[in-house]
Amino acid sequence: MAISKSNIKTYSNQIRNKAQELGFEFVGFAKAEYMNEEARQLEVWLNKGMHGKMGYMANHFEKRVDPTRLVEGAKTVISLMYNYHAEEKQRDPEAPKISTYAYGKDYHFVLKRKLKDLLSFIRDEIGEVNGRCFVDSAPVLERDWAKRAGTGWIGRNTLLIHPKAGSYFFLAELILDLELVYDQPIKDYCGTCRKCIDACPTEAIAPNGYLVDGSKCISYFTIELKEALPEDYKGKFENWMFGCDICQQVCPWNRFSKPHQEPEFVPHPDLLEMTKKDWEEITEEVFRNVFKKSAVKRTKFSGLKRNIEFLKK
Repeated sequence: MAISKSNIKTYSNQIRNKAQELGFEFVGFAKAEYMNEEARQLEVWLNKGMHGKMGYMANHFEKRVDPTRLVEGAKTVISLMYNYHAEEKQRDPEAPKISTYAYGKDYHFVLKRKLKDLLSFIRDEIGEVNGRCFVDSAPVLERDWAKRAGTGWIGRNTLLIHPKAGSYFFLAELILDLELVYDQPIKDYCGTCRKCIDACPTEAIAPNGYLVDGSKCISYFTIELKEALPEDYKGKFENWMFGCDICQQVCPWNRFSKPHQEPEFVPHPDLLEMTKKDWEEITEEVFRNVFKKSAVKRTKFSGLKRNIEFLKK
């Protein structure tokens, strides 16, 4: 629908304010258009086999790089960031480690509900708007859209970094057939820093950064890979049994990270207390109890047991 410039600005402000009210710390708007440069980069990454056994990454190529194939008549991609940083860590320093993002309830469900609330608000306030919600669940290049929407830059570890808040954020998108006031990308502030490159124990990050070989990443091995873990990587996981936070832990920009305020991301009471012995002796019943609504369920009990066994010296 045709709307005036003043209305476009009003709608943009209303949507940003509502998104922040729903808990999204940063919100940016980008013009929905074909992603030429990103398409080229994705093609190179796929051709090099850096997606490993993640066959789905090669599917729906055109949808990944063209939002109008996901929402007819798309005009705007709204990129939203939701903090998951937790200062509390697992108590036993020798316990196998879980990536912070998986401490609480599965973010897919938490954020999808909030996105649907935001889309309902948009329709109530503005009228019939065609749109779809995405939380890491469809072929959307979320970091690239966040970069285009000015909510951060893509660092050498290929994660989105906000200059005032670091990188411990979930990314989500709303694609709408509604024109809004578009934001501009911001500068890359990685400078000469190479901490993430040097810290990666499996050398998954390219020598100059900005490219990660997914098939070498600890998160890939412990979550995505369904077959036996390669013996070549024995002793290189630095005790990570689900995911990996190393390239975020060493990033200087994460000194600005603040603890999240989301009750649903608070871990199960037993999670942080479990010792190395508890993990090594974990039963399926304990797994189901501790990870009842967690993203860790993705690896299944058998997958987590496989990972824990692999970590044993």
